[in-house]
Amino acid sequence: MTDIRISARPGADAPAREARVLDLLGRMNLEEKLAQIVGFWEKSDGEAVAPLQGEFAAPTALSEFIRHGLGHLTRPYGTRPVDAVERAAWLWDLQRGLVTGTRLGIPAIVHEEVLTGLSAWRAATYPTPLAWGAAFDPELIEELGAEIGGSMRTLGIHQGLAPVLDVVRDPRWGRVEECIGEDPYLVGTLGTSYVRGLQSRGVHATLKHFVGYSGSQSGRNFAPVHAGPREIADVLLVPFEMAILDGGARSVMHAYTEIDGVPVASDPTILTGLLRDQWGFDGTVVADYYGIAFLHVLHHVARDLGDAAGQALAAGIDVELPTGDAYGRPLVDRINAGEVDEALVDRAVLRVLRQKDELGLLDATFEDDPPAVVDLDTPEQRDLARRLAQESVVLVANDGVLPLRGTPRLAIIGPNADRTEALYGCYSFVNHVLSQHPGFEAGIEALTVDQAIRAELPASSVVSVPGCAVDDDDRSGFDAAVAAATAADVVVLVVGDHAGLFGRGTSGEGCDRDDLELPGVQRELVEAVLATGTPVVLVLVTGRPYAVDWAIERCAAVVQAFFPGEEGAGAIAGVLSGRVNPSGKLPVSLPRSAGAQPYSYLHPALGEGQEVTNLSSTPAAPFGHGLSYTTFAHEDLVVAAEHATHGSVVVEVRVTNTGATAGDDVVQLYGRDLVGSVTRPVAQLLGYRRVRLAAGEDATVTFDVPAARLAFADRSMRRVVEPGELDLWVGTSAQRDVEGRTTLVGPVHPVTGSSPRWTVTEAR
Repeated sequence: MTDIRISARPGADAPAREARVLDLLGRMNLEEKLAQIVGFWEKSDGEAVAPLQGEFAAPTALSEFIRHGLGHLTRPYGTRPVDAVERAAWLWDLQRGLVTGTRLGIPAIVHEEVLTGLSAWRAATYPTPLAWGAAFDPELIEELGAEIGGSMRTLGIHQGLAPVLDVVRDPRWGRVEECIGEDPYLVGTLGTSYVRGLQSRGVHATLKHFVGYSGSQSGRNFAPVHAGPREIADVLLVPFEMAILDGGARSVMHAYTEIDGVPVASDPTILTGLLRDQWGFDGTVVADYYGIAFLHVLHHVARDLGDAAGQALAAGIDVELPTGDAYGRPLVDRINAGEVDEALVDRAVLRVLRQKDELGLLDATFEDDPPAVVDLDTPEQRDLARRLAQESVVLVANDGVLPLRGTPRLAIIGPNADRTEALYGCYSFVNHVLSQHPGFEAGIEALTVDQAIRAELPASSVVSVPGCAVDDDDRSGFDAAVAAATAADVVVLVVGDHAGLFGRGTSGEGCDRDDLELPGVQRELVEAVLATGTPVVLVLVTGRPYAVDWAIERCAAVVQAFFPGEEGAGAIAGVLSGRVNPSGKLPVSLPRSAGAQPYSYLHPALGEGQEVTNLSSTPAAPFGHGLSYTTFAHEDLVVAAEHATHGSVVVEVRVTNTGATAGDDVVQLYGRDLVGSVTRPVAQLLGYRRVRLAAGEDATVTFDVPAARLAFADRSMRRVVEPGELDLWVGTSAQRDVEGRTTLVGPVHPVTGSSPRWTVTEAR
């Protein structure tokens, strides 16, 4: 028999609750066990919202599928447009049937996508996670998670498939828009805040994609990952560790990718050895959609679906999603043949039962009434969407043309100026689902950027011309765009992406790029408009950073908005008018060329390459960059001369609003380990704090940086803090506004899971 260790959950009532789930397991036959570790997805032909979805046969009828019970119900609200009240009534009936119509009476866990809000018809659509990163505001992201969790709970949804904790490694990858940024600490703090907020409503978050997905070769979706163990430990694992150990995340989804030839879905060293044995995670591991079958179909490490099921169970995947292609009949056959130990099934079932116990499902009867009235886009949710959008808009460059107060003649040009779909990411319901159901309205109100600018600047004379589409080669609109620009005092040129899936967009899952030029003929449009000599404000509404160094040098201003959601157009217009003082900071570097990728500001000295090659990797704008309509001075950095390797580094800095208007400053503390036993990055974010200051006001910001923020994997792959000199500065990853130096003293200090990971900040 396989040695399967099963640990009881902590708590005063843990023994009784553990006895209950063990009793349930003991009463189950094999079919009832397998029912608890699979999902059911009611889908139709033509609804392609998962990779290779059409390659898998539709499951049997729901009533037949669930006669022994059900582990997960897959996306009952998020697969097609359905009325939330009607669907809730259907769901309550289904759950009631599981309670009364199956032998053991166990309801199903209901899961949905929740990356930019609950992915359901007429639900609030918030900015995409890359915009969360630009906001640098953990408290606001925790509030976001709580709002989304509240909507889930209202509708009887128990598990949300978010946040994405993949650290951006290559902007060519289509799923960059789903990520928070290129710094693991920024990703970890914001992702953990989202988990805390969501789970505060009594529902569970799912961390994805564990681990390495964003490091795929050449930014290609599903491509092999060649990251070494040090990059995985010091960069890719950090956010997951924080969200599990500090955020208490209750579920994890494996990555589709292979690392050095081993698919994560079949790797017990990652899914069990690291996740459970080292970090102590005791929640459930769920499969990314069809990820278990892909061990056979795509990775070719399993000879059939039964073999794939055995490998995935042994590795530590508890639940197959979206349905039971491998954990159904193929697994039964392997167990009956003695090729897979049923103890592995028992281990997974117990984890699912414990999760259902935590969620209150083992006592649920669903005799209460489902919600009779549902508002998924309340004024409070729109206010939250507005605040997050406003904080996330980044002013990249400005020669003084902004703000646009008093501009009499304005030309609004570009393919993203008058499309609400341009505001949303690929996992928004609008672009993820409704694009395949053209007969349905969006169900949420949103202005286009053009409409929002007209409302924001009613005294301006405005002419609007699209100029071109997002991604084709039609230049027939150039002449009208040039004419409008020539007659205007200022041009607002709105370009960028259209989010979609599997080649149906320029950004999103399966929408990778082989260059980082603006899609289609958009750069040619910008060049034609620039040639008129009229000042151009370039507004980038995108899901990834593009190589726009040429535009930064030639445009009067450049504004970056990463799919800013239903209130995003108003946020952009507010920044252009000056009603909103921009405070967003780049969560990813703006690249200078695709040839420099993959690139991260967390590179060692030779990562820039300037001394030893004729090609520079220096980005057009660095991580952490973002302008304001006021100015901030960072002065008087104070740090002690020495700090112990086992302690923390305390840094103080004074920040003053030296301009004439109130504004938010994101005070960023960076460090550089000058000498290490392995090469160290030239800059590393150690902490940050968003501070709002009135004109002339100042504040002292304190950073208490724990040793774990300075740790790295040494030559023996131990995570340690080494003694030595440490440069510190406040500014951006590339700009030192004020700096200091300290020395870490004492022996090499090992860092463990119990070590604090968060930099504590205070502004006074």
